[in-house]
Amino acid sequence: MTDTPARPLSGRYALVTGATRGIGQATALALAEAGAHVIATGRTAGALEELDDAIQKAGSTATLVPLDIKDGPGIDRLGGALYERFGRLDVFVGNAGVLGPMTPLSQVEPKEWDDAIAVNLTANWRLIRSLDPLLRLSTAGRAVLVSSGAASKARAYWGVYATSKAGLEVLGRTWAAETMNLSNLRVNLLNPGPVRTRMRAKAFPGEDPETLPAPEDVAQAILALCLPSFEDTGRLYDFPSRKLLSFQPPA
Repeated sequence: MTDTPARPLSGRYALVTGATRGIGQATALALAEAGAHVIATGRTAGALEELDDAIQKAGSTATLVPLDIKDGPGIDRLGGALYERFGRLDVFVGNAGVLGPMTPLSQVEPKEWDDAIAVNLTANWRLIRSLDPLLRLSTAGRAVLVSSGAASKARAYWGVYATSKAGLEVLGRTWAAETMNLSNLRVNLLNPGPVRTRMRAKAFPGEDPETLPAPEDVAQAILALCLPSFEDTGRLYDFPSRKLLSFQPPA
């Protein structure tokens, strides 16, 4: 199948982590509406099935992958399974994330630290190991890692989350530098800013969610970074300012 303006991802395969709610769910639907076959991962089978129903209503198809993103061997097996079934991967959106404890660093329990780093950072490294070869087989591989404005701040009590997202940004930028001139793969980051999600409500329980952008708005920005026509790599799209930011190029 060939791309069309209405469905520019027709015939392409797109994997989204954390696809059962919030930005991940909205992104999976946006990719499906653009014509992609969506590989949706999440921990809750029932929520994945609801997403599948919505994707079918959007006129597309999905492969559901119940997966705890902390299951490293499971991520390794995922790459092999996708190769056997599809032969390649065209889009990877690393969205799954947790807020972690909102406490002073000196009071963070080791397990809380380990869990947040495992989900927000280590899982994305394992996904890169598993999916990079598949993305390089695409004529236009696109990867988007969902970061946070916290990555560039040192706000009290946000240390665990901010550290994990700062690490994720360096991870993504390094991946982009390593693939810049060697393949058709483009790797970028996106900061969604304040969005009407369950995680945001947990961090700011007194905030009126109706004053915030919806996950569907952010999903459209992620979709734009996933299109074959988007050729930049190693960039950060800041959704609150609607600006595409450049990092200092590697020496």
